[in-house]
Amino acid sequence: MLLKDIRDYQILFLGSFLALGIGTRDWTLRPEMIAVAIASCLSTQWILSMVNSQWSMVKGQEEKQINLRSALITSLGLSLLLRADHWTTMMLAAVSAIASKFFLKVGDKHFFNPANFGIITVLTLTSDAWVSPGQWGEEWWYGILFAGTGGLILQRIGRWDTTAAFLGSYSLLEAIRNLYLGWTWDVYWHRLMSGSLLLFALFMVTDPRSIPNAKIGRVIWAICIASLTFILRNNFFISTAVFWSLFALAPLTILLDWLWSSPRFSWVSGEAKGNNKEQMTLDSTL
Repeated sequence: MLLKDIRDYQILFLGSFLALGIGTRDWTLRPEMIAVAIASCLSTQWILSMVNSQWSMVKGQEEKQINLRSALITSLGLSLLLRADHWTTMMLAAVSAIASKFFLKVGDKHFFNPANFGIITVLTLTSDAWVSPGQWGEEWWYGILFAGTGGLILQRIGRWDTTAAFLGSYSLLEAIRNLYLGWTWDVYWHRLMSGSLLLFALFMVTDPRSIPNAKIGRVIWAICIASLTFILRNNFFISTAVFWSLFALAPLTILLDWLWSSPRFSWVSGEAKGNNKEQMTLDSTL
């Protein structure tokens, strides 16, 4: 049933953000790139799910249900964040994003955010891909929109702690730097009032299926990402610091899950509940 699963809300919101960005921000985003991202993500998810399902049956395990919601969410995330000159680059990002869920995991858990993995893959391997962190500008109403919709998702999946730890620690570090340099507070707010930063904090760094399971692990993990983002942005002047930080520290999830054991997140009847029930689909946010 439509909108029964919280991921349906994610698809609705991300699709709306994409339409809003194209309509109000004059993005140079070609429709065929969106089509390539969606088609590549869905087809890769279906093919690898079929292979995985057949392999499970060979081993005498229960056949796993194929669900394409996560792939559609990943494709919308790539369309929102990634820009490329050639369709092959977008296809590479999409295929590598979905493939990372199947091949880069410990036990039954993937630890890379799919869209983030796809973005870093093409930024590293190609010369025609880029990310524009400032594409949303600094209009306050974008922030309210993202906070409201993201808040609805986080309330259902129970991952406010991750967003709060990330934004709280990052804003504190920026405040200390601002005081140290003697800058006015309008500079501080200028660095924080970014639609892309809020989008990242609310929809990407909170991916419940790839981040640490335990609350203390998530808080530590989010603080580490915020700290590395601060260092990369202010010491090395990397505008895409949040994406590189998430990618670099994704494997830390394995250690934190080992240190603080907790049931893995799963989707149950459209509600987010941490339990030991095996989830039959591979889920992700951005």
